[in-house]
Amino acid sequence: MSVVLDASALLAFLHEEPGGEAVSPALEGARVSAVNWSEVLQKSLQRKVDIEGMQQEFIEVGVTFEPFTPQQAETAARLWSRTRNHGLSLADRACLALAMDKALPVLTADRAWAALGLDLEIQVLR
Repeated sequence: MSVVLDASALLAFLHEEPGGEAVSPALEGARVSAVNWSEVLQKSLQRKVDIEGMQQEFIEVGVTFEPFTPQQAETAARLWSRTRNHGLSLADRACLALAMDKALPVLTADRAWAALGLDLEIQVLR
C-alpha cells in the first residue's frame, strides 16, 4: 500500500534514528511532497551529508516526488487553525495536504500528529 512520507520519516530512515527501520518497507510506491523533500535536504546539509544523487536513489526504489499544488497550498493554509496548537510547520501541513489530496495514509515520526483528529490515517514510527 502506498503512503505519504513526512520529512521526519525520511530523516529517521536516512540517519538510522529510532523508527527509521519501518520506513524501508514503505519506500516502494511512497509519495513525498516537494516541500518535505526540501526539508530533508536542508536538514541533511546541516549534518554535512552529501545530497548529490540522493533523490535519484529514492526514485530508484520507488519513491515519487510530488509538486506542491495550488490546491494543496489551500488545504495546508486551512489546516493551520486546526494544527497550530500542535506546532505543525508549513512542511508538516504540506505533507498532510498531499495525503488528503491522494487519499493516502501518512507515515511520520512526529507523535503529535496522532492527536490531530483529522479524517486521515496517520502512522507514527515511534
